[in-house]
Amino acid sequence: MQMRKVVLLGDSIRLIGYGKHVAEFLGRDYDVWQPSENSRFALFMLRQVFDCRDRIAGADAVHFNAGLWDVCDLFGDGPFTPKEEYVATLLRTVSVMKQRGAGTLIFATTTPAGPGKKDHSIERTAEYNRAAVEALKKEGVIINDLFGLVSSDIGAFIRPDDMLHLTERAEIVCAKQTADIIASSITAAAGKRTPGSLK
Repeated sequence: MQMRKVVLLGDSIRLIGYGKHVAEFLGRDYDVWQPSENSRFALFMLRQVFDCRDRIAGADAVHFNAGLWDVCDLFGDGPFTPKEEYVATLLRTVSVMKQRGAGTLIFATTTPAGPGKKDHSIERTAEYNRAAVEALKKEGVIINDLFGLVSSDIGAFIRPDDMLHLTERAEIVCAKQTADIIASSITAAAGKRTPGSLK
């Protein structure tokens, strides 16, 4: 099997969370690369795409997430990034990655914060996710619903000390789901490119 190139972009949920384990689940047929820097909020991630352009070019799949910084009400006057701007930035990011030769694009929905996290709202996070998913699906982006997965058991999946990051158990569960979606998406894309394929 030809080595498949995978790029992971995203905030700390990726950097110190599920991203640590994806390569292990994908196995030796996949070359998984991710920046050592947190992608922070959506607009920062767009800028990061420029720095990672050589990695993104020709990648079989780019898996990305953003949102925890964007939905955060830092100053008590509303989210850091307005929803319309958040969605527009994600769409621009997708457009740029396509122009740079990325293959399959996979977006992970923003994970919920714990109920004690005052500057975050599960309802607002869900609202941003709905808007992002609706827009990105129209661009052919595959969705990895980490929000739904983590929301199924916030008590077990969100760390009680900061009410934001993934527990060790959640890191593994999210990494497994992420790896499965990456592998199946790459396989499906390869099938569509096969001459004579009916897919």
